[in-house]
Amino acid sequence: MNELPESTPKSAFAPVVAPHTRVLVLGSLPGEASLRAARYYAHPQNQFWRLIGDVIGRDVAALDYDARLAALLAAGIGLWDSVARARRAGSLDTAIREVEAAPLAELAATLPALRAVGFNGGTSARIGRRQFAPNSPLAFVQLASSSPAYCRVTWQEKQESWNALRKFLR
Repeated sequence: MNELPESTPKSAFAPVVAPHTRVLVLGSLPGEASLRAARYYAHPQNQFWRLIGDVIGRDVAALDYDARLAALLAAGIGLWDSVARARRAGSLDTAIREVEAAPLAELAATLPALRAVGFNGGTSARIGRRQFAPNSPLAFVQLASSSPAYCRVTWQEKQESWNALRKFLR
């Protein structure tokens, strides 16, 4: 008998934003490696740092974590998650249960320069998009998931998806 491991409560990290944030990239909920490290996108096979580095034209993956965050903020990019709290066994989005959505519209209201929200994967978009008013002036960009579990598209297709954020940083 294959039983699913017990799901445990998980919480998002604090948002990484600044008043001049123009693009907010939202994941779903930190995975196990990220929770253990207390860092966004800590799994070594997650492609986030390479993808976002390509967006801003800088090798942020080569930097230490604090310098990565500083580089994103300097480029006008913020980070957070669509899920504030949930139960999940492991790291897969398909295992997320009992979702409490993050107050995304409230955060966006504090960011006067915000132009776009990028959803890193389908789960982030499904949960996050509902947190904004239907007539929101923000652009919403569906990004190919940076997760190593998402392999339905090529690296180039992921890169093209993410590079759509560039126009909002100008």
